[in-house]
Amino acid sequence: MSTVAPLPCLPAAVIFDMDGLMLDSERAIIDALRQAAHEHGARIDPDWWLGLIGHSDEVCRQRLGALIGEEAASAVLARGHALYIAAAEAGIAHRPGIVTLLELLATHGIPRAVATSTRRPLALRKLEAADLLWRFDVVCTSSDVARPKPAPDVYLLAARRIGVDAVHCLVLEDSPTGVRAALAAGMTPVQVPDLLAPDDGVRALGHRIVDSLAHAQALLEPLLTTRPPMPTASRT
Repeated sequence: MSTVAPLPCLPAAVIFDMDGLMLDSERAIIDALRQAAHEHGARIDPDWWLGLIGHSDEVCRQRLGALIGEEAASAVLARGHALYIAAAEAGIAHRPGIVTLLELLATHGIPRAVATSTRRPLALRKLEAADLLWRFDVVCTSSDVARPKPAPDVYLLAARRIGVDAVHCLVLEDSPTGVRAALAAGMTPVQVPDLLAPDDGVRALGHRIVDSLAHAQALLEPLLTTRPPMPTASRT
């Protein structure tokens, strides 16, 4: 485990990205888009799709349209979406360590929110199918804000809805786009990269980068010793 600066204080709330951070959905959507492009005869470098990670649907549509034309992009995205929905309904696996981390935060009474670039109906379906929805106090999506990440809107909304000042929020993100959104919101991001490794430009942002959710949890655990566990409550 690489050396990462300790957190300065216990966060008042932790805000989670969803895709690629909690759910192994980045692989699922990239695979669906690659298959859709292949079916439509669009020759696209397999690694090109990685550049869409963390961006809104509209940004993805614009970038693909610029590459292969708007009509072809619409067809590929529609087919890719259908393939992805089928994969999501079959069940998208958790990223390692997410349940353990959420249980630890709940035990110590740390509020938890989701801030995702996914539209609300699909985000709720995915969280419910993954048995994670009930673990969060607030879910904020790109449907709820005017500007997607890297604008800070969805993170600021999550902070307002959870009732915590942005400066006291810890953000867990996998993508550079999400990290920039969290920094713009004045929050403390910890990046847990998935498919997209941080380049020099991302590292220059100066935030903490860890190799797993277990490593992120290790940053929190020393601070949680000052906050007693909450009484155990069963799921209702």
